[in-house]
Amino acid sequence: MIKIRHSFFIIGILLLTASCSSEKEIGNKNNSTIYFGGDILTMESDRPVYVESVVINSGLIVFTGSLEQANKKYPNAKKSDLNGKTLMPGFIDGHCHFAGFPGQSVGAQILPPPDATVSNIPTLIKVLKEWATPENVELTGWIFGLGFDDSVLEEKRFPNKFDLDKVSTDIPIMIIHISGHFASVNSKGLELLEINSNTTDPEGGIIRRVNGSNEPNGVLEELAAIPYMPIVLGPKSEKAMMTFLNSGQEMAMSYGYTTAQEGRAMPNTHAFLEEVAKQELLKIDIVSYIDYSIADSLLRTEWNSSSYTNHYRIGGMKITLDGSPQGRTAWRTQPYLLPPDGAEKGYKGYPAIPNDQDVIDIYEIAYKNKWQILTHANGDAAMDQMIRTMSKVQQKYGKENRRDVLIHGQYVRNDQLDELQKLDVIASLFPLHTYYWGDWHEQLIGDSLVNFISPTRSALDKNLKITIHTDAPVALPNLMRVIWTATTRISRSGKIIGEDQRLTVYEALKCITDWSAYQHFEEKTKGTLTQGKIADLVLLNKNPLKVSLEEVKDIIVMETIKNGETVFKR
Repeated sequence: MIKIRHSFFIIGILLLTASCSSEKEIGNKNNSTIYFGGDILTMESDRPVYVESVVINSGLIVFTGSLEQANKKYPNAKKSDLNGKTLMPGFIDGHCHFAGFPGQSVGAQILPPPDATVSNIPTLIKVLKEWATPENVELTGWIFGLGFDDSVLEEKRFPNKFDLDKVSTDIPIMIIHISGHFASVNSKGLELLEINSNTTDPEGGIIRRVNGSNEPNGVLEELAAIPYMPIVLGPKSEKAMMTFLNSGQEMAMSYGYTTAQEGRAMPNTHAFLEEVAKQELLKIDIVSYIDYSIADSLLRTEWNSSSYTNHYRIGGMKITLDGSPQGRTAWRTQPYLLPPDGAEKGYKGYPAIPNDQDVIDIYEIAYKNKWQILTHANGDAAMDQMIRTMSKVQQKYGKENRRDVLIHGQYVRNDQLDELQKLDVIASLFPLHTYYWGDWHEQLIGDSLVNFISPTRSALDKNLKITIHTDAPVALPNLMRVIWTATTRISRSGKIIGEDQRLTVYEALKCITDWSAYQHFEEKTKGTLTQGKIADLVLLNKNPLKVSLEEVKDIIVMETIKNGETVFKR
């Protein structure tokens, strides 16, 4: 606690210095830098605002304005010519899983096109075999990869243990579905996880079986899979940990992240992040939301803080009420038009926590302790549960300064948006679905509903505060593609999914800067290029506001600056 208070005191002194010391004195310091010569987009207003120059010193923004004034006030500052590129605030993803970045970047690349090459099961088997070198297997003891997608695979099914046994029967294998809510394992993997014909399904999860028997087929759903993922994907040595961290962190910074979220920290996840923070290995800020099952202990530690210790802190807790819409485990009030394998007609998905009183008890812990809570809910039945349970708890504790967040909300109804607005819930929506799974959603829920997935425009029009996110490693943490999908809503087939739900490019950029900083209670220090805020910056090769919508997805990050220091340069 002493260390955290000390860090907070230092930040306070720096902010005071930036606003109260003579600007000439600051300008004489050798570590001042003036950025100029390109589009400098501050993100401070409801419409685009540009300045000629930004000056940073000691990790803070100390001036924004004309280049002439910057040169006059900071005559000894270093000069950094942007050469026509675009400078803006560093990116803050509304929701992702940073602890999954290392696995995504290090593991077998099993995403479908355009992110990788796996479009059928034979290619999947080939990619896993090629990846399974002794050096790679040594990292975790498993062959693994993140991101297979049954909706895109030519076979239109989940790979099972019989497929994965073709890769190896001696080395355990786990591959994680692109939703992050399913895993497929081989026979050796099932053996090590002690899942067999006598193993019963856990509450909130399903072990899929070979037709006509109790024999597991290798496909694990929801809580039959998720608890095993961080265990299987955990690095087994200090060398492996460094490989994981360096690769995952480099990937994040290459996409312009200066703050990343760990959106559902399990025990191993937090332990990993705590350890690398203690070793001062983090280069960007990571804020964790602890799974409700272990939150009561971890949120009572010094890591639960509004300030970072070595770039890490706990921001609150996470509750998951259902599963994945593209995986058809999202809990709906209407049946899926295309049930998953083994499900009967009329299948509506299922809840993660069936008993409302259990959900009320979890919310009450968060409200009683003034802990921010993120709620994962995709199906409208899950959001009904969220609304009716949270409403009861708010009646008792109030909603002042809560900033609770709905995560995903794919199948949210229009009437539910009104209820969420009354609850003052921030909606972190997921328009990336319109590209990756828009065509698939149309098959699952039909034409009449598909155009309302991730209804960002309706949410804004109803005065909800919103952000957007990648949910990486569900997809690559490519925030420019997120901006593109939020503003075009084009599917893989080229169909527009919900044209009237499009954001403007500027609104989408606000979602990953200013508004996301607000979601994380960090709007006083991040999210805009404003004097006194932390110098978290990203340099883009083109201005998203000055290119065609089609070009937005191809914009690349040239440089990422965290606390005034370059942490990535292309």
